[in-house]
Amino acid sequence: MGNPEGRFHFAIDRGGTFTDVFAQCPGGHVRVLKLLSEDPANYVDAPTEGIRRILEQAVPMPEVLYEEVLEVDERVVLYRGEPGTGTPVKGCTGDLLEVQQPVDLGGLRGKLEGLLSRGIRSLAVVLMHSYTWAQHEQQVGALARELGFTHVSLSSEAMPMVRIVPRGHTACADAYLTPTIQRYVQGFRRGFQGQLKDVQVLFMRSDGGLAPMDSFSGSRAVLSGPAGGVVGYSATTYRVEGGQPVIGFDMGGTSTDVSRYAGEFEHVFEASTAGVTLQAPQLDINTVAAGGGSRLFFRSGLFVVGPESAGAHPGPACYRKGGPVTVTDANLVLGRLLPASFPCIFGPGEDQPLSPEASRKALEAVAVEVNSFLTNGPCPASPLSLEEVAMGFVRVANEAMCRPIRALTQARGHDPSAHVLACFGGAGGQHACAIARALGMDTVHIHRHSGLLSALGLALADVVHEAQEPCSLPYVPETFVQLDQRLSRLEEQCVDALRAQGFPRSQISTESFLHLRYQGTDCALMVSAHQHPATARSPRAGDFGAAFVERYMREFGFIIPERPVVVDDVRVRGTGRSGLRLEDVTKAQTGPPRVDKMTQCYFEGGYQETPVYLLGELGYGHKLQGPCLVIDSNSTILVEPGCQAEVTETGDIRISVGAEAPSTVGTQLDPIQLSIFSHRFMSIAEQMGRILQRTAISTNIKERLDFSCALFGPDGGLVSNAPHIPVHLGAMQETVQFQIQHLGADLHPGDVLLSNHPSAGGSHLPDLTVITPVFWPGQTRPVFYVASRGHHADIGGITPGSMPPHSTTLQQEGAVFLSFKLVQGGVFQEEAVTEALRAPGKIPGCSGTRNLHDNLSDLRAQVAANQKGIQLVGELIGQYSLDVVQAYMGHIQANAELAVRDMLRAFGTSRQARGLPLEVSAEDHMDDGSPIRLRVQINLSQGSAVFDFSGTGPEVFGNLNAPRAITLSALIYCLRCLVGRDIPLNQGCLAPVRVVIPRGSILDPSPEAAVVGGNVLTSQRVVDVILGAFGACAASQGCMNNVTLGNDHMGYYETVAGGAGAGPGWHGRSGVHSHMTNTRITDPEILESRYPVILRRFELRLGSGGRGRFRGGDGVVRELLFREEALLSVLTERRAFRPYGLRGGEPGARGLNLLIRKDGRTVNLGGKTSVSVYPGDVFCLHTPGGGGYGDPEDPAPPPGSPPQPLAFPERGSVYEYRRAQEAV
Repeated sequence: MGNPEGRFHFAIDRGGTFTDVFAQCPGGHVRVLKLLSEDPANYVDAPTEGIRRILEQAVPMPEVLYEEVLEVDERVVLYRGEPGTGTPVKGCTGDLLEVQQPVDLGGLRGKLEGLLSRGIRSLAVVLMHSYTWAQHEQQVGALARELGFTHVSLSSEAMPMVRIVPRGHTACADAYLTPTIQRYVQGFRRGFQGQLKDVQVLFMRSDGGLAPMDSFSGSRAVLSGPAGGVVGYSATTYRVEGGQPVIGFDMGGTSTDVSRYAGEFEHVFEASTAGVTLQAPQLDINTVAAGGGSRLFFRSGLFVVGPESAGAHPGPACYRKGGPVTVTDANLVLGRLLPASFPCIFGPGEDQPLSPEASRKALEAVAVEVNSFLTNGPCPASPLSLEEVAMGFVRVANEAMCRPIRALTQARGHDPSAHVLACFGGAGGQHACAIARALGMDTVHIHRHSGLLSALGLALADVVHEAQEPCSLPYVPETFVQLDQRLSRLEEQCVDALRAQGFPRSQISTESFLHLRYQGTDCALMVSAHQHPATARSPRAGDFGAAFVERYMREFGFIIPERPVVVDDVRVRGTGRSGLRLEDVTKAQTGPPRVDKMTQCYFEGGYQETPVYLLGELGYGHKLQGPCLVIDSNSTILVEPGCQAEVTETGDIRISVGAEAPSTVGTQLDPIQLSIFSHRFMSIAEQMGRILQRTAISTNIKERLDFSCALFGPDGGLVSNAPHIPVHLGAMQETVQFQIQHLGADLHPGDVLLSNHPSAGGSHLPDLTVITPVFWPGQTRPVFYVASRGHHADIGGITPGSMPPHSTTLQQEGAVFLSFKLVQGGVFQEEAVTEALRAPGKIPGCSGTRNLHDNLSDLRAQVAANQKGIQLVGELIGQYSLDVVQAYMGHIQANAELAVRDMLRAFGTSRQARGLPLEVSAEDHMDDGSPIRLRVQINLSQGSAVFDFSGTGPEVFGNLNAPRAITLSALIYCLRCLVGRDIPLNQGCLAPVRVVIPRGSILDPSPEAAVVGGNVLTSQRVVDVILGAFGACAASQGCMNNVTLGNDHMGYYETVAGGAGAGPGWHGRSGVHSHMTNTRITDPEILESRYPVILRRFELRLGSGGRGRFRGGDGVVRELLFREEALLSVLTERRAFRPYGLRGGEPGARGLNLLIRKDGRTVNLGGKTSVSVYPGDVFCLHTPGGGGYGDPEDPAPPPGSPPQPLAFPERGSVYEYRRAQEAV
């Protein structure tokens, strides 16, 4: 890079609220500047405004591009050697492919010219299997450039990894962002004399490395700002703290980002931002809250913080632009922020200070709601002062931010208390001590430039060039030479690219990676061998196998030594060290620290005299006892009582976090404590789920995340359930309560129970529930229960997968457990449970479990998850006492009850005001004609209701029977939807409701009835009937469209999306799952690479949604061409009765299952069947559309959904985990 002296060096972090500019001027002088990221009344772009204010130069803003998508006629499939196929071509992974249809360049030319005629100049190209064979994409790219497109992003170049959907998103993001960035760069250049010729301008990428201005691409830029913060604390805090692992806590005005560093950057290679899934190396930065701009609400007795955000404009109330009350306002009311320490950049004229008066006025309105509830609510209590309300919101905000930090660390086998908390961002210093204390950390490190550490990180970062290509080789000695050759070639590319940027070879380092996974799994890990040198039985580049096994064991708690390991990708990361380092500035102390002023800050117990220190006046060795404030021009640090701050040799602040002063929490309802306990209870269930996912071995639990974990009170009532799989809601409560009644006193310490029987609260047999009663010293009965329910891939029965389409008895669906002691006296009953899992094989036509090893491993994992729950609740009881914890279990259930009663009263009042009766009803039918009838009677004074399913059809000879627990799960789900906001999902939801289900009906069948279809089909019809009775929305597709394909050596199962129902004010979504499932479908490239099928069509079924003032969503058309003989099974509904419309809306289209034989004969398969298919046959699935809402002749409203409040864009591995969990 040459000598950095004599030049300006700018590092700019544009955050959601503030933009930080760090400028190192010629001679080493540092200038820093903070200004609002959005202030449209005064400037259009904060970074250029910041540079203008330093260099007095103007920089114009670029435009933004976006338009449409078109299809390309071509097809490449993986070669399988079928008769009549041509000569295969070889992909870069070594796979053979068949070109079934070359690119129709003539037809494409006309389409592209049409785009050009409308002014479109940027193009993204993604074609099937281009990750391994890119010629077709290259042909399209060449044609586009020839015609005049100025930017073309090929998915095979943007990120050559398997999975067409995220690879396509990545290419689209690149084509959308890169031209904008390039235009911005050109405008940036024009703002300087000589257009920055011979000036090195570098941009931060999402992976934490710098890239030259000319090669900076959009898909690598999405997290560039937060990445600067990670680089900043990795280069400062980690080094200063002697290599202790660090949690980064970056709290700004509009977002709070959490990350981790322990000697190397933690990357993810597929992540979603703003709903777009990108395949690109990104630092694992988790946006977990809306920062200081998180809005504050009081809802049904709960203090709620976010996720709604005030944004940068208008911002919090104190910004003087009419914004709502936020966390920043609460801190200002508590005296933890001093208006005099902020620049006068607020108000319409950008010339006023923060307004404490506006904060107090906005918070007083919320305090009125709080005190009204306290004085008139179910448990009358003394009103709270304004400061107590503000303090309550801050405590709830802190607990909400701790939850994802626990998830981030424990998901990878790390203890959060073993970390240092590196706190930065403008708002982080006010919360650092409380966050660290709650997580058990004893040290907080705050860099002297913490308010703009993201910008500083840009200044300290290195230039990075990466090269990556796909691979499909096994990781075995026979392939090591090929792997070394490929790594060497990629290393040479990186070195050449960095040398071209002016780096001598001595400043360039490279690191090699292999993307490895066990064969037959989807859980791939990108591993480096830098801590595992090469051996005689490894590639020359290092022992990647040992690195993979070590990391797999750490993250998941086991390895699979008998499974082969596969290489998905090879990657090399080249780094050019910039040589720019921030000099350590040592300022010796000269006497005791000077107190700039004294102020009043509010803490638990009241106001305390709090000294204020100026960071710039503090010297090495100064020690500050809390409480105190440390202020500089960019941030405010709160040192809480019981903590001590010390100035380090480099001028940073290190805080030793002391124990929290003991406080007494009683059993009486406190809405602040209620909100905190709500987070703690949910955190227990979430951490149980993390342990289960880490220690399970099956694909269903480890990768599809088809499980739930829950906490129950001493009566078996649900307290918290996470994650929220709708079909599990409420059902586990029935299971726990059945065991309490069934076993009575026969429950002892060391017992663990196993159950899946429908009459014992089960949903369907593959869902095995493991229940652990928890005893406490001095108590004779269990004080609470923990349970985990996981879907086991096979437990026997008449078909593989234990989901037969034609079962008529429960025994045909697999092993049955009514009340089985899986662990007795602390001993795992392996022999007995093995016998029970093999028992279905004694029934004619049935088999015992086909995967005993996975069953036993997953059951042990469920026991381990329950044990984690016991430990966490034990810690909670140790902190608060058994009486308090049990009291708040009851309070949180009562809170959910209150929310549902409020909803029922509001619904009844609305009907009464319109002169309508307080009784509503609805009826729908299964395809066999079985009616589902519901009558709901509202009691307005009590806020209660009777849900009466009398008149529902009898049990059927088939598997559409739904256990009672399924109906309760559907009812809890619907009540949650009708409430319309986030509420605790627990037993309290059903407290205002009495449910009448006739025995012997399809919704409460006999103990031996087959039920597998009831779980996946009848549950959807129950939801449609409940929502229809309330007039909430039209019917959705009402089906999961279950498709199973298998033969002697493979098995595949999928559920397919359809149309969602429209409602009052919105159109139904097209091509989505709804209600009781939300499954993601297998990526087309994965589908074709692992199974003998070709995906011929997968598109929206246009016009299948019901007409209405608001249209129902369209279903989809999905066609699979079979390449070998197999058994196809379908288990579907809505093939006879159409999804209903509401308020004059028309019904959606029926579904249709067609089999097109190779000879052209077309057969309607009906809704439920199994049929043999042969090479050349095609299964064509048409899924139902959603019903319409309102008269189609009414004036059409503007398209779209109801406006949503501004919320922070959640992202990161914790979000991806929860998103995948909720997509089951």
